Amino acid sequence: MANIAFIGLGNMGAPMAINLAKAGHQVRAFDLSREAVAKVVAEGGSAATSAQEAVEGAEVVVSMLPASQHVEGLFLGHGGQAGLLQGMAKGALIIDSSTIAAATSQKVAKAAQALGIGFIDAPVSGGTGGAIAGSLTFMVGGSAADLERARPLLEKMGKNIFHAGDVGAGQTAKICNNMLLGILMVGTSEAIALGVANGLDPKVLSEIMRRSSGGNWALEVYNPFPGVQEASAATRGYTGGFGTDLMLKDLGLAQESAMTVKASTPLGGMARQLYAAHSIAGHGAEDFSSVIKMLQKKG
Repeated sequence: MANIAFIGLGNMGAPMAINLAKAGHQVRAFDLSREAVAKVVAEGGSAATSAQEAVEGAEVVVSMLPASQHVEGLFLGHGGQAGLLQGMAKGALIIDSSTIAAATSQKVAKAAQALGIGFIDAPVSGGTGGAIAGSLTFMVGGSAADLERARPLLEKMGKNIFHAGDVGAGQTAKICNNMLLGILMVGTSEAIALGVANGLDPKVLSEIMRRSSGGNWALEVYNPFPGVQEASAATRGYTGGFGTDLMLKDLGLAQESAMTVKASTPLGGMARQLYAAHSIAGHGAEDFSSVIKMLQKKG
């Protein structure tokens, strides 16, 4: 069993760390939230008082952080404070499951490799439900050798593991996926809102579309209309899922990538504008499926 440091215990990170602990691995967890750490400890992990303490003697470091600046600051340091790379053992492996810019992954990987430390970017898809069930999809960027080292751990957290290419490729695959997801959620929300405004039952309409040519992941497992699916974030008041601000971040990364390579992504750009407006209206902390609120008939 591996000695693992897990840093970042949000809605996705905590259940991922718990699944590793339940599989028998030694998981030393750290997060700024003591409550989040306590949840992992209750399921068999141990607590670290700092990220630096977490990585001492760790064979593998798994990180799940909000944005590029957090990953870069954690591993490379900031404000005169040394990053974690300086305290990690030579031969250790970093599995970064954050969704960040590919360039940031490449920058951290280069610094890690100079110190004899392996690195893969392994962002995930599947939502909090997939994280809890251990059924996530991992999109991996890195060497084949580092992926094979990581595979036994990834298999405890997910069911689908794709090798997208070199370091950074996992991030590119993830932002392509999430750009499509954001577009699909807006389109699904528009269609349901239109049907409801015309007097249709949202459950009936959703089932018709799910089994027809408009069928998609949102209709299958993440319906944006409250009460249609018992386990959806919508039915929980749009809590506990993938936040609007996180979707907005990912759509921004997609647009930055598109500008870099001069790709045309008009629907991705429009989706970003809609989520930005939704966030400004005060819904940034709600699940991204709450975008349907913008599209529903008022009064």
